[in-house]
Amino acid sequence: MQGGRPVVSETLWMMRHLYHQMKGQAHTKRQRLLNWLRFWSTYQQYGRLSHSHSGSLLGNLWPCTDDHTTETPVSPNYLYQEVWAFQRIMQQKPSLHIDVGSHHRFVALLSTLVPITMIDIRPLPVELDGLRFQTGSILEMPFEDGSVASLSSLCVVEHIGLGRYGDPLDANGTEKAIEELKRVLAPGGNLYISLVLDDENRTFFNACRALSEPYFFQLITPLEVRDRAYVKDNTFGRNCANGFCVGCYHLQKP
Repeated sequence: MQGGRPVVSETLWMMRHLYHQMKGQAHTKRQRLLNWLRFWSTYQQYGRLSHSHSGSLLGNLWPCTDDHTTETPVSPNYLYQEVWAFQRIMQQKPSLHIDVGSHHRFVALLSTLVPITMIDIRPLPVELDGLRFQTGSILEMPFEDGSVASLSSLCVVEHIGLGRYGDPLDANGTEKAIEELKRVLAPGGNLYISLVLDDENRTFFNACRALSEPYFFQLITPLEVRDRAYVKDNTFGRNCANGFCVGCYHLQKP
């Protein structure tokens, strides 16, 4: 006992929790161990500051060991492409927008300003006034040919056919997804799409595919490029020289 707390039980609990947390994590084991040492130290300090609650601390622990960082963690790919697409969709002011498989945060925020129908193979278990969800596949969308005036699909086509999200395996899934987006897009309609690019076509099973930009331009014919930008590492700009990045494209159907 130390200060009325069962130190042995606390230590065993910490060791067991640390063991499970360190398995299969992307962070280095050294950094995760340092994070846990920091947690253990602050836990003991807080226990000394909060004597009246010391008996209940162990039973109510909720360790958040990865949030003590020198800067706010950001996923640049999603942040930049979502801001980019949001701005361009709002410039067009569509009366209805269709999204296929993009991140739910992007869709939810956009739905506060534009009515949205979202299509995905996985149901979205939320209810928002401006958002309608419809279960469907990007390979067979529930729309007539040339019927959608405003359409987005951000970082989706590169995943199709790899089984990552429960979709059927298909070696040509990316090409088929792009063809289906082209099919439903109306003449004069706008498509906002992003995908992983590289110097040559590659498949990183089962994470994603990366396409060369010339090959992507072949696939989107006859759509016209109205705007493009690239996320590379932690930057957002107008070029993606020398390899791996995410390309963001505003396309329009003649």
